[in-house]
Amino acid sequence: MAMSGASKAALATAAAAFLIVLPVALVGIAVLAVSSSLGVAFSGCSGGPGAGGQQASDREWTGEQMTNAQTITGIVEQRQLPQRAAVLALSTAIVESDLVNVHHGDRDSLGLFQQRPSQGWGSAEQVTNPVYATNTFLDHLVELDDWYEMPPGVAQQTVQASAFPDRYAPQEAPASELMNRFWRGPDNPPPTNGAEPAAVCGDPGGASTPLDPQKLPPGYRLPAEPTRRAAVQYALAQLGKPYVFGAKGPDAFDCSGLMQAAWAHAGVPISAGTTSQVHDGRAVAALGQIAPGDLVFIPGSLGSPSNPRHVGMYAGHGLIVNAYDESTGVVLEQLDAWEPQVVAIRRVAEPRGANA
Repeated sequence: MAMSGASKAALATAAAAFLIVLPVALVGIAVLAVSSSLGVAFSGCSGGPGAGGQQASDREWTGEQMTNAQTITGIVEQRQLPQRAAVLALSTAIVESDLVNVHHGDRDSLGLFQQRPSQGWGSAEQVTNPVYATNTFLDHLVELDDWYEMPPGVAQQTVQASAFPDRYAPQEAPASELMNRFWRGPDNPPPTNGAEPAAVCGDPGGASTPLDPQKLPPGYRLPAEPTRRAAVQYALAQLGKPYVFGAKGPDAFDCSGLMQAAWAHAGVPISAGTTSQVHDGRAVAALGQIAPGDLVFIPGSLGSPSNPRHVGMYAGHGLIVNAYDESTGVVLEQLDAWEPQVVAIRRVAEPRGANA
């Protein structure tokens, strides 16, 4: 039967559409087959706790909440406290901020734990730093006698002095599930008489750089910015004092003890122990951005790039001041000697007033 011109045009259009759709459909089938065989999910980004919402304890947690839960758990583990401390800290943060680092609250309450600068918990900048806020909560917790054995909710309320003391205990179950997700090793033993294990340099073997002690060069000047100046000046004043593992001054220091004492002299509290200090403040991206007072981390004789165990302070003029080891004490070294081993730089205080 003869076809009209209109029918021929319609048939040609349909054929062209078929030829376009068929390859696309075949590609789709092929992709589905490959993804099924490899177990690949094409449903968006997947990854660490910050990659999106995750289910835990019958609720969905956002990436931010999971990241904060991981931070809290990691700090407890670094401080060698038992898992119970992580549950107490996490349940407190769930109640106070829903594990969100909020910059508002009742009166001047801020951060994960809704800590109040007016009540001596730290500055607004500090209490909104998750690492600082967690360490401060734990500092208050371990001061309590028998905190490890207190009934659910009691230790949290004793630290927080909340107007709603009954809210903490119900959150211990989800806190425990979050803790179990991020805890990496075995549980730590309960504290003895409420005491916390000593947080120390983490490397009794000391530094791993070739020793080449330096002296302050002619014309050396301390940083102009007052806070950094105070920290660097204190650290330099300890040159020649002995290295004693676990010591925090005034007569002897280990590497992290010197950093903690120097910044305390400057009015800036930082964590105890290298494994905690490596999370203090903010990261400095490159050696070219280093400033006096920054903490500089290397593996040390017993650490690794992912777990640095030795720390020094950049003093300016290409120099590092650090408690080197038991046979050497506190010395100055060239930053160039450290450079091949530097794995992290942390800035624990931003400049204020005068230029650094």
